[in-house]
Amino acid sequence: MLNIHFAPLQGYTEDSYRRIHHKVCGGISSYYTPFVRWEHGSVRSKDKRDIRAQFNEGVPVVPQIIASEPDEMQKLIDAVQSEGYTRIDLNMGCPFPLQTRHAHGAGILPHPEKVAALCQIIEKEKLISFSVKMRLGLNSADEWKEILPILNDTPLQHVTLHPRIGAQQYKGMVDMNSFQEFQQQCQHPIIYNGDITTVDDILRIEQQFPTLSGIMIGRGLLARPTLAMEYANGTALTDAQVTSTLVQMHQLLLEHQQTVIPGEAALLNKIRTFWDYTEPTIGHKAWKKLKKAGNLKNYLATVNWI
Repeated sequence: MLNIHFAPLQGYTEDSYRRIHHKVCGGISSYYTPFVRWEHGSVRSKDKRDIRAQFNEGVPVVPQIIASEPDEMQKLIDAVQSEGYTRIDLNMGCPFPLQTRHAHGAGILPHPEKVAALCQIIEKEKLISFSVKMRLGLNSADEWKEILPILNDTPLQHVTLHPRIGAQQYKGMVDMNSFQEFQQQCQHPIIYNGDITTVDDILRIEQQFPTLSGIMIGRGLLARPTLAMEYANGTALTDAQVTSTLVQMHQLLLEHQQTVIPGEAALLNKIRTFWDYTEPTIGHKAWKKLKKAGNLKNYLATVNWI
């Protein structure tokens, strides 16, 4: 039985979502936070709040950071460590141009010298253990070949690999041949990430790569939050049962958001994103009605209809 890790998605897997998912569904070995970033001379206040210990009590959380320079990385490590964490995940996989053009995320992969400089920081840290989440490259599926020897010489708990290049973002096919080649050469435990939406997908990857350390799932868990629980229990739920779980989670999230977001319009804009990935589970008709609801009253009526 593989450990299942919940991948971070900006705007979705914030502290309140993680707490609720852990309470209602579970089955997750680690929840990774959306990356903590250094911006305009400081750690973003939103990121500081998201990793604050009191908002993550009882949840197995691993803060993730994104950096391209040693000084930047050290400041982020200090900020995370100040909250009492002893684990950090370094993002070298974010595919979005807003990050990659600054050599952040997958944008660092064409620059082995930058990766080496960050790894020197990791080697010096004595109180924090690290992992890395990465892609095959930014523009080429061979870029990892210059990065992996650096990572092999760095003390890491594991490496998570999403076998696409950054330029693909989430389009096109995952490159399983390159994943296999990477795994054969990597001297750290490997976690697979990419296009996992069903228990059968988990079992297929588990069978294909029997030495994996775990599987990381993001969008698939947002669409079907019971996925890890179903895998752990060996029991598949019906779409109706999963939808019931979604409604339960939504209610808890709504109750929380009502306490922190003033105004119905802002609340609706925030809470509606809960359903963004759920169309395969709740059906197109219900999903479209939720998206088209023009005010909070109609939106909540649609949730009750579901």
